Amino acid sequence: MAYNFKEVMSKPERLSPGHRLCAGCGASICVRTVLRALKEEDHAVIGNATGCLEVSSFMYPYTAYEDSYIHNAFACAGATLSGVETAYNALKKRGRIPEDVNYKFITFGGDGGTYDIGIQSLSGAMERGHDMVYVCYDNGAYMNTGIQRSSATPMYADTTTTPVGSQSNGKMQCRKDLAQILAAHNIPYVAQSTFLPTMKDLYTKAERAIYTPGPAFLNVMAPCPRGWRFEARDMAEICKLAVETCYWPLFEVVDGKWILNYEPRKKLPIEDFLKKQGRFKHLFKPGNEQLLVQFQEEVDRRWEDLLFRCSR
Repeated sequence: MAYNFKEVMSKPERLSPGHRLCAGCGASICVRTVLRALKEEDHAVIGNATGCLEVSSFMYPYTAYEDSYIHNAFACAGATLSGVETAYNALKKRGRIPEDVNYKFITFGGDGGTYDIGIQSLSGAMERGHDMVYVCYDNGAYMNTGIQRSSATPMYADTTTTPVGSQSNGKMQCRKDLAQILAAHNIPYVAQSTFLPTMKDLYTKAERAIYTPGPAFLNVMAPCPRGWRFEARDMAEICKLAVETCYWPLFEVVDGKWILNYEPRKKLPIEDFLKKQGRFKHLFKPGNEQLLVQFQEEVDRRWEDLLFRCSR
């Protein structure tokens, strides 16, 4: 589908300025882009699991959202929005909501509230088939409460609960592949995206997710300058390197069919992505060469697995 992106970018903002998110925060970029995919005539109910985004965009009775907004506890964002969607359908069936009024149901959660604490209610909402979109803004740790590791945290990352020192090289486990887990629910639409190579990728996937009937899931890498330890001005470069090294591939799963959206002409070594972040600086010290080899092997394994899925 062709888009006039000048027109798209001119749409009214549904996340108003004046929130308290950090300068350069990936979560706000994610939210603004996803909500921009809504048609101007459509209404939305926005759910938001506890986390960086919630505490920075909502302070009762004020919210940065132009649409209806619900703050959910960490564990129940999926359940809350599925309940709202069910109530909406019931009210519309009874004639309590006019036929020409359309609502979309979108919930946001960080990786802590999605990969870990909220995965049960998310899985339930997807399995039941509610017409809603769950968007995970994945910044790779529990950033709101002090940069603790989550199951989205990559291997060997230095966090406050997996500190690097004489007895530790950071987190020892590999990052959970949540998009693959959600695809296994056999829902109509699953996609993985970030802010580059172009914003078009995320916008297009957000529009498809919102307007595909049934449940949809978007996993969006939303780098955190504070937690990843890079300068906010380098956000675009970090996202680009994540894609070009195949650490964060761009793909969709449409009705069970895996589709690769972007394949680098020349796959870059994972070192190019890691060396830009302070949380991985220990990997470049003498004697830690094998850790980089192991990280590269895991990236290569996942990339080859993705290529195989998309070729079937």
